[in-house]
Amino acid sequence: MAAEERRDSGPGAVLVIRNGSFAGMRYDLTSEETLIGRTPTTDITLLDEGISREHALILHDAETGTYTIEDLQSTNGTKVNGKRVRSFELSEGDEIEIGHTVFQFSRSEPGEGAG
Repeated sequence: MAAEERRDSGPGAVLVIRNGSFAGMRYDLTSEETLIGRTPTTDITLLDEGISREHALILHDAETGTYTIEDLQSTNGTKVNGKRVRSFELSEGDEIEIGHTVFQFSRSEPGEGAG
């Protein structure tokens, strides 16, 4: 049987909205950069008056496997686990607050179900 060469195209991590009418909505973090904001040109667009047009950026470093959130000098700031941050390396279960929207950061385990 030939070895199947497969690139895992699934997400390395995901953001899930935890509050409001969009609770449960998932956003896969599949790019090196994921822009969060109010304008339709952002990767994650939120209809929330507390969010800047371009509010925050999540950066993925494929070499180290880390995800970092960066606040883009937004008016209302970005909070992780209740603390305002400029730049923060995310860990499993971290709670991200952008405007009135609360996300939970979760890692996807590559190769799940491999026996």
